Amino acid sequence: MTHELTALPLASSSSNSTASGGWWRDAVIYQVYVRSFGDSDGDGVGDLRGVRERLPHLARLGVDAVWLTPFYVSPQADGGYDVADYRAVDPLFGDLADADDLVRAAHELNLRVIVDVVPNHTSERHPWFRAALADEPGARARYLFRPGRGADGAQPPNDWESVFGGPAWTRVPDGAWYLHLFAPEQPDLDWEHPEVAEEFASVLRFWLDLGVDGFRVDVAHGMVKAPGLPDIGRGAQATLIGTEPLPFFDQDGVHAILRSWRRLLDSYGGGRIGVAEAWAPTSERLALYVRPDELHQAFNFRFLNCPWDPAAMRTVIDESLAATASVGAPTTWVLSNHDVVRHVTRYGGGAQGLARARAAALLMLALPGSAYVYQGEELGLPEVTDLPDEVRQDPAFHRSTGQDGLRDGCRIPLPWTGTRPPYGFGPGGSWLPQPADWAPLSVAAQTGDPHSTLELYRAALELRRALPGLGSPDAGPLTWLPSPEGTLLFTRPHFACTLNTRPAALEMPAPGRPVLSSSPVETDGRTVLLPADSCTWWAL
Repeated sequence: MTHELTALPLASSSSNSTASGGWWRDAVIYQVYVRSFGDSDGDGVGDLRGVRERLPHLARLGVDAVWLTPFYVSPQADGGYDVADYRAVDPLFGDLADADDLVRAAHELNLRVIVDVVPNHTSERHPWFRAALADEPGARARYLFRPGRGADGAQPPNDWESVFGGPAWTRVPDGAWYLHLFAPEQPDLDWEHPEVAEEFASVLRFWLDLGVDGFRVDVAHGMVKAPGLPDIGRGAQATLIGTEPLPFFDQDGVHAILRSWRRLLDSYGGGRIGVAEAWAPTSERLALYVRPDELHQAFNFRFLNCPWDPAAMRTVIDESLAATASVGAPTTWVLSNHDVVRHVTRYGGGAQGLARARAAALLMLALPGSAYVYQGEELGLPEVTDLPDEVRQDPAFHRSTGQDGLRDGCRIPLPWTGTRPPYGFGPGGSWLPQPADWAPLSVAAQTGDPHSTLELYRAALELRRALPGLGSPDAGPLTWLPSPEGTLLFTRPHFACTLNTRPAALEMPAPGRPVLSSSPVETDGRTVLLPADSCTWWAL
């Protein structure tokens, strides 16, 4: 008998563990890259009204919350992560009324809304930095201005490199240098200055008062730098992030800031949360960001970066669960986001990459804790790797010593309907060109097809609510059982999950009754033939 999509009766329409400590503990949160989700006005760029109009897709998908990338006033030197006004919507995306309408519409659909906050740096066009460039009294103290080295101060103050490539310092006409860990248009703030902390507390209150349910904290690990800004003594520093201690990331001082934000969030009630985008050299260091008095979640980049290897996956899962358990927090799981190559392509691309991506999605959604889904992964979208150089907008593209500069490939606007670009993205074109062969991947094309990736995600999220052993960190332990080489098998109360990473089908004893599989499975009730590169959920 073949099983692929088998629905069970729903036990509840609410998240499994809401009653035991917070809606976020096992939530599925969907990341919207606003520029690429939906365009309402025909200028080719996604906007807040475009997001609002397509919220029913997210409600039908079955997610609990939506996380929005920055939509604030910005010159867009780094896709909105260079903010010039934290309390206003950039006209490219609409206005403040559109933000208010989006939050209200989401809440009517029982979707919570998380917005980005960017506290490590501002835009060079922020009023504070304009005042600093003019050398107004006290203005430079809000940023990290330093004198250069050498007899004439012509050398940068230290050897730090920008994550985007090149020196992390830029010299201004009067000879001083300012720090920017990212693009020169993104000067780093000095969080030792009390006005910086006061300003961001005010910014958080502004959006909480509007009704947002939380914040994803961009570069949460970067706000504090080591005293004296010491040299690192080696190059290729971007490759060291998350693997070795660095004087500009993951300093202990960031935790005092995050604790103050937790107190602010708690003062509002209603389950307002903070999510750390934090890179740390160990799982134990990352767990510090989610101690009981700090933020609620931190992205698990080790899981995202894990290769298609069962031993490596098990190690990352075990270490992640142990680290967060040590501070009493749930773990988060993520496979893709707006900064990395989509996992269909990372896992090999083509039919094999898609099969592995579907299997990885079921594995992720079976693990205890919260999961993040990046827009388009529910459609099985691959990375677009053949964009012409002249259309690329990633600021790192021309900075060869930093990131690869190819983040545009995961930011292509979504295909919604139709047979040709822009596939219903909006009444005009799209700010990045969409592939000509994406029609079968659109939401409309996949809806109703039981073999599609979209319907797989919909079924998985429905079952995640129905089966108490799925997702909830409070339902009981995750127990690994012996399984053939190249596979994983774990159980939780009333539930089991098998993963076959081998390039061929494999026969093994059936651990239970199959309820969902990323590829059709054949079982006689006693044994099962697991397809290559597949994941299957079992009711016990």
